[in-house]
Amino acid sequence: MPIKRLTVAAFFMALVIILSSSPLSIPVPGGHFYLNGIIIFLVALIFPPAQAVIIAGIGSFLGDFFFYPAPMFVTLATHSLQVLVISALVVNKNAGKIKVITALLLGGIVDIIGYYLGRSYVYANVSYAILKLPFDIVAVILGAAIAYSIYYHTSFLKQFNKSIGK
Repeated sequence: MPIKRLTVAAFFMALVIILSSSPLSIPVPGGHFYLNGIIIFLVALIFPPAQAVIIAGIGSFLGDFFFYPAPMFVTLATHSLQVLVISALVVNKNAGKIKVITALLLGGIVDIIGYYLGRSYVYANVSYAILKLPFDIVAVILGAAIAYSIYYHTSFLKQFNKSIGK
């Protein structure tokens, strides 16, 4: 991996870790609403599958490790699979809008199901997982919508490609 791309990847991983912290989250019943979801969706759209898994999966795992370790393995599995699904579906980074929307929706479903099952297991409490479900759905919708908007309706992609030397 060229140095420029590695540096940009490290920057995105740092963003995922930092945005996984409680001080930068919004309190909701049963937990927090984290802003890292936007970056996770965006990483899935701009990096190849293996790199996306390292950046978003391991980055979110480290964020949980540093700030709230109980669900860190659930986070690793869920976000790794989420970005793998999205990035694999848009492996051709010139994918059309419908393909990108489909990929974001499928990745969002993976995220929702992964966290539902993970919370049910880690906390041995299905009620808690159900309580968090509406907030997870809202978080996925907001994260995917904002990432989509950044990807298509700003100069972000052009600047990203310029920064990595494309």
